[in-house]
Amino acid sequence: MNLVLTVLEIVAPVFLLAATGFGWRKLGLEYPVEFVTRLAMTIAVPCLIFTALMQTELDPAALSAVTLTTLAAYALMSLGALALILITGVDRRTFLAPTIFGNTGNLGLPLALFAFGEAGLGYGVVVFAVMAVLSFTIGIRMVSGQTSVLRVLREPMVWATMLGALFLWQGWQTPGWLTNSLSLAGQLAIPLMLFTLGVAVARLTPRGVGRAVLLSLAKLVIGIGAGLAAGWAFGLEPVAFSVIVLQMATPVGVSSYLLAERFGADPDSVAGYVVISTLISVLALPVLLYFLL
Repeated sequence: MNLVLTVLEIVAPVFLLAATGFGWRKLGLEYPVEFVTRLAMTIAVPCLIFTALMQTELDPAALSAVTLTTLAAYALMSLGALALILITGVDRRTFLAPTIFGNTGNLGLPLALFAFGEAGLGYGVVVFAVMAVLSFTIGIRMVSGQTSVLRVLREPMVWATMLGALFLWQGWQTPGWLTNSLSLAGQLAIPLMLFTLGVAVARLTPRGVGRAVLLSLAKLVIGIGAGLAAGWAFGLEPVAFSVIVLQMATPVGVSSYLLAERFGADPDSVAGYVVISTLISVLALPVLLYFLL
């Protein structure tokens, strides 16, 4: 019973804040999703990534192991997703990238923090950073047929990751006044992402619900399997192992819908995939956390 209450204490703030954003939109209240998303991804999230890496007390070797494990997990996830696409016969350009890249930012980071503390957040940031780089390169190519190296280099999250890793490796620290400022900006990231997730989901119109349910359940199974296999193969310590599995099990991110909209990859179908997989995660992620804690 105590473990059940612990799981509820972890997931309740995450889903309640997202539900608040959902209700905000359904009430017809104004919320500039594009502006807030840009604010979060340009300032808040990079500050969170940089300070989390710089201030982490985790062994750099452990973070390197998590990076390699994450790459292996995404390789397995890609193989599983490709097999799913071939078996179901759905359009590859529309569904492959959303199946591979989950919502490791809006959902994954808060859950990692609440479930496993600062250590979990540190590992979660590494997974999120790897996913972001892969998404901005391989993911864009899957959706558009083009790879933009310059786009990756323009992303503040990429530079925040590299600088944070450098400061961690060298044991450097920014001056106290700057650290406090960056930490304060980084604290915006998680509530902004959760609230925006709820608003964004409320804006979407699901299509192809039956197909979305099938794909969402399959994505969940593939993600958990990829995380477990990669974590066992690299012999990660328990917290890192749990964070990898949790992050790989996250639902389709709203960013997948934005990319589909931008490149004309059937955005309505992707919207349905986002909504259904997010709803399924409300039930699935607490159960998964129960076994990971």
